[in-house]
Amino acid sequence: MRTVELLPDDATDRAVRRAWRHLADAGLPSQAGHPHPTNRPHLTLATGEALPDAVRARVVEVLEAALPVRIRLEGLVRFPGRVRVLAWAVRPDPELLFLHGEVWRTLAGSPGVGRTNPLHAPGRWVPHVTLGRARRAAWDLPDADLLPAPLRGPLPGLLVAARGYDSATRTTESLVPPAGGPA
Repeated sequence: MRTVELLPDDATDRAVRRAWRHLADAGLPSQAGHPHPTNRPHLTLATGEALPDAVRARVVEVLEAALPVRIRLEGLVRFPGRVRVLAWAVRPDPELLFLHGEVWRTLAGSPGVGRTNPLHAPGRWVPHVTLGRARRAAWDLPDADLLPAPLRGPLPGLLVAARGYDSATRTTESLVPPAGGPA
């Protein structure tokens, strides 16, 4: 699978990593313990089996026209399943929903992309930043106990860059670098 992901600015990245560290320090599953070099805070917009050059170019156009995008991290969300996920919910503001819809339509409507993940379809997509993953129930504590005090209220953030992740090669590629430097 190939992903299209948005990357936060430095301040938002630090806040997410602080939440990761807080969970890890409490002995809970956290992305802080994920050792792969591509592991970093991000928000996934969509996935497809492939990202052909023409589709990639169109996705980059859409992203460049929209970034940066302001966000608010608001509360926690838990996703059940074979692998459970604890995530920071991202309020779906109109700008983010518009960007998501444009990227989704570009991937879903393009030949060569293959199957897309229906969980990323408009109306089903739950914007979030993953804090931890586990194969067992792990975050049964109240939300207030899972985030450090300064991070409990709504937290403004900024998404400033985009990358793609290739699950077959476990590599990333920059789609849109942040203004002034590499992603």
